Amino acid sequence: MSSERLEEATERLERAATRLRDGDLDPEAAAALVEDCARLAAEAAAELERRVRPAVGEELLADGTQESLL
Repeated sequence: MSSERLEEATERLERAATRLRDGDLDPEAAAALVEDCARLAAEAAAELERRVRPAVGEELLADGTQESLL
């Protein structure tokens, strides 16, 4: 997931939160929107974790880059 797609996911989640707070959705539509948000948030979280965690055999440096230990 690119940085652009992460930003898009954030915007979609914010719009969904606004729709849910408005209270204009019927319960079925609200439930479907919540499920979509959960899926989208899980995908974004997995991508962020991949970016932060070093791969096996690598060390994360202070500047955010990875250095091979092998």
